[in-house]
Amino acid sequence: MRGQTLLCPQVFHAKPRARGLTPIRFGGESSVRRADRLFEIIQSLRRQTLVRARDLSAALEVSERTIYRDIQDLVASGVPIEGEAGVGYVLRAGFDLPPLMFKEQEIEALVLGARIVESWADAELAKAASDVIAKVQAVIPDRLRDYMANTALLAPPHHYMEPISFDVAELRRALRNQLKVRFFYRDAQAEESQRTVRPLCLAYYGPVWLLSAWCELRDDFRTFRLDRIADFTVLGEKFRPEPGKTLHDFLKRDQTWTRSRAAPNGKGVEEPDRGVVSNGKGACA
Repeated sequence: MRGQTLLCPQVFHAKPRARGLTPIRFGGESSVRRADRLFEIIQSLRRQTLVRARDLSAALEVSERTIYRDIQDLVASGVPIEGEAGVGYVLRAGFDLPPLMFKEQEIEALVLGARIVESWADAELAKAASDVIAKVQAVIPDRLRDYMANTALLAPPHHYMEPISFDVAELRRALRNQLKVRFFYRDAQAEESQRTVRPLCLAYYGPVWLLSAWCELRDDFRTFRLDRIADFTVLGEKFRPEPGKTLHDFLKRDQTWTRSRAAPNGKGVEEPDRGVVSNGKGACA
């Protein structure tokens, strides 16, 4: 088992509490991938003297039988776990996951990226960025850990960003699971319309977040400012990628993310105060 394989942004540490471990959830879902679960079992064994299968089962929200099977697989792969069912398990002293090695520039890129996410994204994604940094720090050599802690690349939180009235984590969930969303949109002329869209991507053009999507009302690509969205709802209707309606198709268009003023010939038409165009048909209208 290789440390690089098990280190994943979707892993959440199960922190010990008085009578067991804190249940682990990711994106509102209780289940975790098996590789993540094995990583969490090892981390729990590293943090505590004795860990019972019952506590691991509650924290990871799987059956005790699954935990017993995972323990057996870890032992078979060379992890020095001792104990037995009904008593508990311990990790023999001296075991550790192989350290991850990074160049200094890679450390800087990782830290700066995480700090930008912490500063500019929604609360759930900001916490995930912080967790990623903590997990990397836990498995890299001391020299790199010190360098990581003292990296002088910052993303100050005190900056202006247009306020958003809904939970962006829900939009990211819809994006991840290919679920349609519905909302009311107010354009630059303060005119409102109801939209049902297929979310394709999110982009940050400070001080605004943008959603690019396939709009059913316009039967074309449109880009929406999140701060102009109201009554946002994730629908239970899934969509499948269709030719001409995918993110790849959207990004193939000329000037998809180009900053420009509206052109008199109608190409590159945009909302006057948004500063983002999409070759005349990507801007919301």
